[in-house]
Formats: sequence, structure tokens, C-alpha cells
Amino acid sequence: MAMMVQAIGDESQAVIVQYENEIKSDGSYNWAYGTSNQIQAQESGVGSAYAAGSVQYVAPDGQTIQLEYTADEHGYQPRGAHLPTPPPIPDYILRGLAYIEAHPFTRIQLKK
Repeated sequence: MAMMVQAIGDESQAVIVQYENEIKSDGSYNWAYGTSNQIQAQESGVGSAYAAGSVQYVAPDGQTIQLEYTADEHGYQPRGAHLPTPPPIPDYILRGLAYIEAHPFTRIQLKK
């Protein structure tokens, strides 16, 4: 069995080639870094309330992976072509949800 491997370099020898880090008095921040082995990342945000950023690197198979994300009151929301996507919601489920929304449950009061 033969295997083909693309050599990108000795990962253990990678060094930081770019670095930025700024924290402001209002709680906002931004940071970024880049490495000699083609990893780049950056993020900006406000305290623990909001963050948005991205990361890019070359996977072992040679594919460039790009990930963007936000994190806020709606949770962590990653976006990237390499991420799996859920199948579409079937029509019968969508119709059922529309019916439930149009016909909300009404609690009946029992007479004592």
C-alpha cells in the first residue's frame, strides 16, 4: 500500500511572524497572529458579550481551511465551506410548524 504525503515543513519549527494584541479601557479588544507555517487568526470583541474572528490554515491534505465565527447571545456560530451542513427541513415539518404557530395552545379552565 502506497501513501502520498505532501510535506509542508516541520510543524515543530513554526514561529510567530506577526502578532498584534490590543485591549481597550472600554472592554473591547482585538488580536491577530500569523505563523511561518501559514496559520493566521484574528479576533475582535467586547468583553465576554461578543466576539468575531477568523482562522485560516493549510490542512494535512493541502486544502486551505478558512473558518469565520461570531459568538454572542445566540451562541457560537461558525461558518466555513469545510463544515458539514444539515439537510433541508422537510415540507411536512415546515407545514406542521406553521400550523402550530397559527393555532397556539389555549389552556382550558376547569370549573370547580
